[in-house]
Amino acid sequence: MIPTSIKIKNNKLPDNPGVYFYYDVNGKLLYIGKATSLKQRVGSYFNKAHEARIEDLVRNIARIEYIETPSVIEALVLEANQIKLHQPPYNVMQRDDKSFLYLCITNEDFPKPVLYRGFDLERMGIEPFSKTLTAVAKKKFIAVYGPYISGRSLRTALDLIRKTIPWSTCTPGQSKPCFDAQIGKCPGVCNGAITKAEYRKVIKQLMLFFSGKKDQLLRQLTKEMSRAASAKNFEEAAKLRNRVFALEHIHDVSLITRGDEEDERKSWKTVHTARPFIDINGRLEAYDIAHTSGTANVASMTVFMDGKPAKELYRKFKIKTVEGVNDVAGMEEVMRRRLARAVSTPGTWSLPELMIIDGGEGQVARVQQVLDELGVKTPIVGIAKGFDRKQDRLVYDARNKELQRIVTTFKEKLAEVRDEAHRFAGAYHRILRSRNSLGMSPRRRRRESAVE
Repeated sequence: MIPTSIKIKNNKLPDNPGVYFYYDVNGKLLYIGKATSLKQRVGSYFNKAHEARIEDLVRNIARIEYIETPSVIEALVLEANQIKLHQPPYNVMQRDDKSFLYLCITNEDFPKPVLYRGFDLERMGIEPFSKTLTAVAKKKFIAVYGPYISGRSLRTALDLIRKTIPWSTCTPGQSKPCFDAQIGKCPGVCNGAITKAEYRKVIKQLMLFFSGKKDQLLRQLTKEMSRAASAKNFEEAAKLRNRVFALEHIHDVSLITRGDEEDERKSWKTVHTARPFIDINGRLEAYDIAHTSGTANVASMTVFMDGKPAKELYRKFKIKTVEGVNDVAGMEEVMRRRLARAVSTPGTWSLPELMIIDGGEGQVARVQQVLDELGVKTPIVGIAKGFDRKQDRLVYDARNKELQRIVTTFKEKLAEVRDEAHRFAGAYHRILRSRNSLGMSPRRRRRESAVE
């Protein structure tokens, strides 16, 4: 029961989606949150016990304001924009926990939305909470939105919006349309079906939506629809009519779950939950093991960000617990050490969107055992080498439809990341083998101490 001493906008809370604002007795904004039902969510703060931080917040609430939104997706967008604008003190978790996601629109010929965690942006020299883009940020992005507290909700929202505002994640210059283009999620950047100027209009529409300007976007699409109809371009007019209808009737009841609203604990396991959406332009990691008949066992980890090698994030491993030829055990050791780093130093060892393992069923099964044991939900794909890339065999959980989509659509990209891991591991192995045969100077020993 909300105390009668607390002033509530309109003296009641609606049972609708929206964003709520808590103020203290001096009118200072304390906290901003989103809700599927404002009535139920706000009421939950006063109906049961909470951790100390939330209890302290509740004691200081003197006034409650809210903004109703037509859909849960718009509540998600509004919350992120309002937190960045006002930066309330009790939203400190969003500001301090750099693992939360930001939606970034890349600055390139064919921009695309990519997801980065706060510490990834900081490593690029970009302040996630900045209200305006710095010169450094503008080189990489044309817009940055967030923080988004629930990565699951953001990915689900993107998947829903893409059905109405299709964007590209593919490479231009292909002879055939990509899989996403065939199902209406890509406007045809892949095969040149859309020009740069036309594609920029699509991205601006996406930016309007995530800036909280859905009404402006609808007016724009309606005008385009009228112009197309006047020009007797009825096919285009029909497409625009369908887009307008879809935006006005977004079905998002399951976008925000009870867990998203109530689980505010800082936990490594809860931050890295299962992903319904895999961003191929996010962080991809590939692993390979190299040795000579079981001697000088080493491994590599290569990282791709935004579709390109991020060599400053590459890592080399000396295999310490495995002797002889046992790539499966070697991969397990590397994975345990890598995941331990994700716990101890998450700022520099953030978990990837996808792990690519050089190897077949044995390596994939062992890595999956380690992930399951530690509660990590990052998807994995194994690539068993063939005579060439066309002969490579991909090993993955075919029950995961999103993973199946990634494997089908981006096989060449996955092979490229794997090939880089193979090259990096081989180069390190040759250096180590040479040093072992020639002896190592004190200076080289110090350098080797930097190896993971």
